[in-house]
Amino acid sequence: MLESLETAMFYIVVMACTLCTLLYWIWIGSKKEIVGRFATYLTVVALIANITAIILRMITSGHAPLSNGYEFLLTFVGGILAVYLFAEFRYKLRSLGAFVMPIPFLLLMFIIMTMGPEERIAQAIPPALKSQWLTFHVLTAMFAYGAFAVSFGLGIMYLLKLSKGDNGNKSNPQGIVSRFPSLEVLDELSYKVVGFAFPLLTLCIITGAIWADYAWGTYWSWDPKETWSLITWIIYAGFLHARLMYGWKGKRAAWMAVFGFLAVLFTFFGVNYLLPGLHSYAQ
Repeated sequence: MLESLETAMFYIVVMACTLCTLLYWIWIGSKKEIVGRFATYLTVVALIANITAIILRMITSGHAPLSNGYEFLLTFVGGILAVYLFAEFRYKLRSLGAFVMPIPFLLLMFIIMTMGPEERIAQAIPPALKSQWLTFHVLTAMFAYGAFAVSFGLGIMYLLKLSKGDNGNKSNPQGIVSRFPSLEVLDELSYKVVGFAFPLLTLCIITGAIWADYAWGTYWSWDPKETWSLITWIIYAGFLHARLMYGWKGKRAAWMAVFGFLAVLFTFFGVNYLLPGLHSYAQ
């Protein structure tokens, strides 16, 4: 019964993310407010269904949803939805949805196309995963990665607005960029989001190292996952350092936000599905 309900919640997440992605695109082109409101409502529905699916998985499996790729992706999607909705409501930035919501949509399509029903069944947790440190590790990763997805969307919006010739002096920008806030606002929000996510990523790496010592007897083994997590950390550390020490803003900062999230995606997909290592159980 609970397994069937969890499956139903998963498909509600899929449908809601698919529809809200389409509606955000339609809204940004048509400027019909009712379309934008429905897009936001569907995003809220997706988050509620996602949280419900995670809770049901925890009840049926008896442990946090951390034992396979399906569960990790489900938490990844939840982090993106939660951080995005906070950004939309806090900063009145609905246009961001057109550039962030395709990410959870694609993650869910990856689940559907690559994981059969048998791979989504709750499994017994491996001995190496029986640690509260891993729970903290994944929770911090969930919100850090979600925030980095939002900064990616902001970076794309900045670069698009800049490519349309808007240098901050145009009073009547045309096309979809007319829905965007100013370049200064996009740049500042991207910096704030990275500033929020970076400490979480740091905690993610620290708690992961503590868990690794518990599971494998060493804090750091230069496993591909550890190495790429460090590379991602260095990229965002460089983003913040260049901003604070050298005043990097604008185009360079936007590109760093974009490349940083590409490193996040490779840390997850490239390592978990392409490179062999200690984290291979996450497939």
